[in-house]
Amino acid sequence: MKDEKQAMDTNSSADNVDEYLQTLGNEDARELRYYSQEQPFSSDEMTRLVNEERLNELLAQSDAFLRGLNDGIKDFENDNKDP
Repeated sequence: MKDEKQAMDTNSSADNVDEYLQTLGNEDARELRYYSQEQPFSSDEMTRLVNEERLNELLAQSDAFLRGLNDGIKDFENDNKDP
């Protein structure tokens, strides 16, 4: 019973804060509160969470995309220089 009341008190406090911020109608205040509660990841946590193989694949894809985009821009510039 005591644990149940304590859990209820914790929930009601969080609910009250959220309700208060909603009644203010101030999205910025809610966002600021939300982001201020973020905790940075330690390097050990990041190592566990990040799929290094997939990250490297994505980086390679983005590099290839940017190279293609850069080549396209150069081609476009060269086409515009020739009358």
